Amino acid sequence: MTQSVVVQVGQCGNQIGCCFWDLALREHAAVNQKGIYDEAISSFFRNVDTRVVGDGGSISKGKICSLKARAVLIDMEEGVVNEILQGPLRDVFDMNQLITDISGSGNNWAVGHKVFGSLYQDQLLEKLRKSAEHCDCLQCFFIIHSMGGGTGSGLGTFLLKMLEDEFPEVYRFVTSIYPSCEDDVITSPYNSILAMKELNEHADCVLPIDNQSLFDIISKIDLMVNSGKLGTTVKPKSLVTSSSGALKKCHKKPFDAMNNIVANLLLNLTSSARFEGSLNMDLNEISMNLVPFPQLHYLVSSLTPLYTLADVNIPPRRLDQMFSDAFSKDHQLLQADPKHSLYLACALMVRGNVQISDLRRNIERLKPSLQFVSWNQEGWKTSLCSIPPVGHSHSLLALANNTCVKPTFMELKERFMRLYKKKAHLHHYLQVEGMEESCFTEAVSSLSALIQEYNQLDATKNVPVQDLPRLSIAVCCFHWLPY
Repeated sequence: MTQSVVVQVGQCGNQIGCCFWDLALREHAAVNQKGIYDEAISSFFRNVDTRVVGDGGSISKGKICSLKARAVLIDMEEGVVNEILQGPLRDVFDMNQLITDISGSGNNWAVGHKVFGSLYQDQLLEKLRKSAEHCDCLQCFFIIHSMGGGTGSGLGTFLLKMLEDEFPEVYRFVTSIYPSCEDDVITSPYNSILAMKELNEHADCVLPIDNQSLFDIISKIDLMVNSGKLGTTVKPKSLVTSSSGALKKCHKKPFDAMNNIVANLLLNLTSSARFEGSLNMDLNEISMNLVPFPQLHYLVSSLTPLYTLADVNIPPRRLDQMFSDAFSKDHQLLQADPKHSLYLACALMVRGNVQISDLRRNIERLKPSLQFVSWNQEGWKTSLCSIPPVGHSHSLLALANNTCVKPTFMELKERFMRLYKKKAHLHHYLQVEGMEESCFTEAVSSLSALIQEYNQLDATKNVPVQDLPRLSIAVCCFHWLPY
């Protein structure tokens, strides 16, 4: 069994991370009722005897003593991390695996990347190495960060390069939260574009998620609960309710519920690596099968059922409807419509009481409505994990390498250019040591090249595929071989 380490950076990364660890503990508690430290739990948690000082307290088998998350918490403002350490999960985190400052990055990528990156480089390396040493077989680093601020975008991408240099064989999966058009950080387009250059060059897979999609999903849940459709009710202590029990108003962004959706994405992404199933999918298989070209590693995610993720009781969706939902625009965690764009590859990660025949039947049913690139018409990767999410009979996570990510990148570039043409706020960045204007031009060139790659793929849409039998192709190739 392999292990993974979660690196949560900045306010957003730590809030999502906190939600992830809470859900992970609940999930393992529901499955492992005897309290035995098994391989499934070891993938994300260490078992520690707290009576032993130092690293000698790790316990590899037997009863659970004290679980410690395989996590590194980083923020250049200490508020959120302090909240976590004062909350119910305070004992889950190793106090030696935290890095905080008090000044913050001031919504400036250059401060996070150049200033704090240089200042904390040795400490970061020490924490990352220590977390790796605690693993028997480290497979993946999961980085959680936002693109719009200073610490998440700047320091988050600094350590991404560090991970590539120090652990080149370990996969780097990045969950990146993109700002919406109505983001209140004026410099977020600068931060996002500068961060994207680093993502292009140093990540194995990126799961782009935008705040607007998450907010729209929670608003729909709100609407369904208010209308009373489909027998909808809100569970006690729901994430979409306030402490008084009244539904949150739409103008207030329910970040807890939004973070809950992203945390569930990560939980489902790793379920096949943690639990048994008739068709397992390892994390390395996601990268191998879904990323045909190094820079085209942006995977659009969708979850179904969505509504239950926010602790809302809605009658469960039929199995076939669940597969249809995963390809609908409303279930994407990015403002995107994959059905009307071009697929390079697609992974379906199913949990619960679902048969392989159900998977095959639904893929055959959906295939005619989806367009794949001509050279990968059978570009499906599937997994079946027998353990469903807590409280549900089944769920589905779809990961699509699809050209539908392009509009998000184009819009981001337009917002960047509106600021950059006026040189607005540029001086805040250029006064940081090591930051030059060429950093901006190189970053936007990198994004333009990425967009162009998607354009070239889109140009192949609706081109007829020569549907030759595979055996005939093999025979044709054989005749060209020298005797």
